Amino acid sequence: MALENEINQRKFRNEYQKSAINLIYTYNWVTEKITKIFDEWDITTQQFNILRILRGAGQPLSTLQIRQRMLDKMSDTSRIVDRLVKKGLVKKGICKMDRRLVDVTITDKGKKLLEKIDQYSDQMDGIMMNLTEEDARTLNELLDKIRNAKDE
Repeated sequence: MALENEINQRKFRNEYQKSAINLIYTYNWVTEKITKIFDEWDITTQQFNILRILRGAGQPLSTLQIRQRMLDKMSDTSRIVDRLVKKGLVKKGICKMDRRLVDVTITDKGKKLLEKIDQYSDQMDGIMMNLTEEDARTLNELLDKIRNAKDE
């Protein structure tokens, strides 16, 4: 369905405005679809992202290191980590190299949860399956181009 029909807007100022609104609308649409998948495990997309970062690192990371790797740079990483600690999915400890820092590691429970979620990766990819691989590549190039534009 066309964006105009989805948001009940008949006219845009120009194609640039429509593109910006379309990005925001599509981001929210994709986020909602993925959030529904995570509801079964009572985790958020940010929590999932942190668990994946920790599993991929294979070693303890500070909250600063996690934040640098997160998709959502606006997140309060410490607060999200604390919620994961309460769920037993990660644990915190004193950094051996710098006692002022806190190391975060994924627990076995967190790894097992990710293994369960990994089985749904096709379902998550399915959100984009109406695109050909060439369409997806073009979309990625366009999105990269937008993000890499210099601020004036």
